[in-house]
Amino acid sequence: MTQVQLPPVERRRHSAGGVTTLFLVLALALVVLLVVSAGTGQLAIPANEVLSSVLRRIGIETGVPVTAPNGEIALWNVRFPRVVLVAVVGAGLAVGGVLMQGVFGNPLADPSVVGVSSGAAAGAVLVIVLGWQALGEWGIATGAFVGGLVATIIAYTTARSAGRTEVVTLVLTGIAVNAVAGAIVAFMSFLGDTAAREQIVFWQLGSFNGTRWAQVWVALPLIVLGIVGALVVARQLDLLALGERSARHVGVDVESLRLVVIVLVAVTTSAAVAFCGIIGFVGLVVPHVVRMLVGPGHRVLVPASVLAGSVVLLAADLAARTLVPYAELPIGMLTALIGGPFFFWLLRSTRNRSGGWS
Repeated sequence: MTQVQLPPVERRRHSAGGVTTLFLVLALALVVLLVVSAGTGQLAIPANEVLSSVLRRIGIETGVPVTAPNGEIALWNVRFPRVVLVAVVGAGLAVGGVLMQGVFGNPLADPSVVGVSSGAAAGAVLVIVLGWQALGEWGIATGAFVGGLVATIIAYTTARSAGRTEVVTLVLTGIAVNAVAGAIVAFMSFLGDTAAREQIVFWQLGSFNGTRWAQVWVALPLIVLGIVGALVVARQLDLLALGERSARHVGVDVESLRLVVIVLVAVTTSAAVAFCGIIGFVGLVVPHVVRMLVGPGHRVLVPASVLAGSVVLLAADLAARTLVPYAELPIGMLTALIGGPFFFWLLRSTRNRSGGWS
C-alpha cells in the first residue's frame, strides 16, 4: 500500500512535556476558577471555606466552617450549580467547535455553520412569544434544544444528494438555515409584546443567572456524550485531515463520519445553549488557539479544548458578574466583545508570520 504523506501542518511536533504542562496549567486554572467563582458575589466566601465545604460533602472534615450567614446554602443552591453549568457549557461549545473544524477541514468553522445556534434561538423565541409553555419553566430550554436539532437536520438533509454531502453545499445550506432562523426571530420579536421582546433580547445575549442543579443534570450527560463521541472519532478526523480521497483510501467512511459528527455537534451545542442562551466565539476561538498550542491531532486537541473551553467561559462569567458593581453583564455580549477583537488580532498575527493567509 502506498504510504500517505502528511501535509506540513500534520508533521509539526509538539513536545510531550509542553503538552503535559498545558494540561496541568488548564486543570489548575479550572480548579482555581471554580473555587474563586463559587466564592465571589454579593455574599463573599473565602476560598478556604469553599474548599472546606466541598470536602465536607465528600466526608472529609477540615474544621473550617463557612462563616457567612447562610453561606452553605448559597454555595450549594446558587453558586455551585452555576459554576458547574458554566464549565460544562464551555466544554460543550469548545468540543462542538473542534468537531466542526475537523469535519470541515477549516479552523474558522464553528457550530453555527450548520445553523445549530440560530435554530436554538428560533425555537426559544417561538416558545416565548407563542406561549408554548406546556413544560412550564422548561419550555424555553426545550424549545431551544429542539430548534437546534431541527435546524441541523434541515441543513444536513437539504445538502445531501445522491448519498453524499458536499462540504460546500452543507455550508451554503447552513447559511440559508441561519437566514430563515434569523427571520423567524425577527418576526416573533415584531409580534411579541414589550415583555416578550425584553425576554428575547435577554436570552439571545446569554446569561447563567438562576441556574439550578436540575438544569445541570439535564445538560451534563448530553455534553459528556458529545465529548466521548469526539474522542471516539478523533483518529478518523485526523485521517480526514489528509483529504477525503486519502481518508477513504485508508478505510474511513467519510459520509458516516460526517453524519456522526454533525449529530454530536447538534446535540452538544443545543444542550449547551438551551439553558443559557447564545454564547458566541467560544466554539470558534478556543479550538483555534488550542490547535496552535498542541497541534492538529484530535486525541490531544479534544481534551485540551474541553479544559480550555471551561476555563475561558468560567473567566468570562466571573468577569460578567464582577465588572459592574451590583449588576451582571450578559455573558454572550462579553464573549463577543472580547473574542471578536482577539480573533481578529490572532488572524492578523498569523498572516504576518506566514506572509499571507494560510
